Amino acid sequence: MNIDVYCDETYPDLFSSQKPQANYLVIGSLWLQSQDRDIYKKAIHSLRDRYRVGGEFKWTKLSPSKAGFYKALTTWFHEQGENLRFRCITIDHREVSLIQFHQNDQELGFYKFYYQMIHHWIHPFNEYRIYCDYKHNRLRDRLHTLKNCLNNANLAAAIATVQSVRSRESVLLQLSDLLVGIASARLNGRLKQGSAKEEVVLHLEGLLGRKIASTPLSEKKFNVFKINLQGGW
Repeated sequence: MNIDVYCDETYPDLFSSQKPQANYLVIGSLWLQSQDRDIYKKAIHSLRDRYRVGGEFKWTKLSPSKAGFYKALTTWFHEQGENLRFRCITIDHREVSLIQFHQNDQELGFYKFYYQMIHHWIHPFNEYRIYCDYKHNRLRDRLHTLKNCLNNANLAAAIATVQSVRSRESVLLQLSDLLVGIASARLNGRLKQGSAKEEVVLHLEGLLGRKIASTPLSEKKFNVFKINLQGGW
């Protein structure tokens, strides 16, 4: 089976910020069968046309006038069942020791967590194409290294590509951005009561039948991996 994965994140500079705006860095991913890609893109464009939403849509652009579109989009996402899945990893920056575990390199630490988010959903005999929202990296080979690490750790699967894409060029990447934003806003407690963003988050939680929070690995629709960096069992 061929699988596409579309990835985005919130607060990517949280590890180095002197004035952090949140506790959790959230890295997320939208997973679908490659054969469904064009069908899903067409469906999203149809929703945009119906609600007259032009240009790029994303979490930061969610406004009261566009709340209907975003709610319809999350309804559509939910209706696809496990054929369209979301997974994210949440990292508490207060627990991250860059010096002890990441060679004092924020970028290296960031991509190690990226690896953890993807690795545990790789299955044998599948081929994966992973698309990451464009991000300026200090070292240009970060995505190539990520691809090699994923291939070396999953010998029965194939990671065909890990490449960056600008979000304005992909509605599936924009959907990933929205879902990452929803997860991050809930987990970081950054929802203003009565706001359009809270309305959309509550709408998705109503569809899921639960509040967005840490889930077991077996959760396939909206999976939240809250990594424990303090050890324990």
